[in-house]
Amino acid sequence: MYNLNMKKLRILSYNIHKGFSRGNKKYTLHAMRTAIRRLKPDLIFLQEVQGHHTRGPDISQFEFLAESMWPHFTYGKNAVYTKGHHGNAILSKYPILEWENLNISQNKLEKRGLLHAVIKLGPRLPKLHAICTHLNLLHRDRAKQVLQLTKRIDDVVPKKDLLILAGDFNDWKSKIRMPLAEAFLNLHGSHAKTFPSHMPLLPLDRVYFRGFEIHLAERLITPPWTHLSDHSPILVELLLIK
Repeated sequence: MYNLNMKKLRILSYNIHKGFSRGNKKYTLHAMRTAIRRLKPDLIFLQEVQGHHTRGPDISQFEFLAESMWPHFTYGKNAVYTKGHHGNAILSKYPILEWENLNISQNKLEKRGLLHAVIKLGPRLPKLHAICTHLNLLHRDRAKQVLQLTKRIDDVVPKKDLLILAGDFNDWKSKIRMPLAEAFLNLHGSHAKTFPSHMPLLPLDRVYFRGFEIHLAERLITPPWTHLSDHSPILVELLLIK
């Protein structure tokens, strides 16, 4: 089932806006699943994914997206309201050994989390630490959350292991400094502009990494992606360093 000699990982990071198009005009989760499947990523980092909503189906959004293609997944519930809850999710073609969701909220209005999964790529490969997050709108809050992220990495991610940190960083002024390489910055010299999806002007979404070389970094800004969410997804291919 798994390629034990795997040397390349295909990564998708996507704020799915709870399965709605820009302005909540249309529910797009079914079309979104079709579009994501065509990309065939190995790992998917999702933000603003609903784990439950009273008006939705019995199955969660991340289970619906993962069905039959990504047998391993985990979800971190962050924002809870009367009719349901949403948060971050990681979908994987490779086994998830363990996971933890940490609360990194800085105020009562923005409920944020850090979803950390440890993934087994193969018996002869290092463990992969996959972290999915969605940071606050205010820079002073993001600065505190970046400290929490870096402390988490320093405390629990061994230097010998692989690391991917992806999500919606809400950092449109590019003030965040992480002790990791960032895919678009590394390959193209600037962060990817991903918001709003119909005319991307702000660089909000990132894929940081350690233990890999960057092979490909693309933002998906043509149909159908322009009308599936308010964010454009980013697609990255990482090569294992020999």
